[in-house]
Amino acid sequence: MKELGKLLVMAGLMLAVVGVLLWTGWGRGWLGRLPGDIHYTRGNFSLHFPIVTCLLLSLVLTMLLWLFRR
Repeated sequence: MKELGKLLVMAGLMLAVVGVLLWTGWGRGWLGRLPGDIHYTRGNFSLHFPIVTCLLLSLVLTMLLWLFRR
């Protein structure tokens, strides 16, 4: 039970740091605009699907969690 509490605290701190960084404008230049992100516009319809950004964030979070669990 103690390990679960430690994991939840670390996850909350990581989310808070990421939230503050995004709130201050850090990362606005590249976040969601990587090569491979899909952006489609036709008339009134616009679709933006940041697939590469999602994969990159997933990889980074997976590596961080792996390091914390070691």
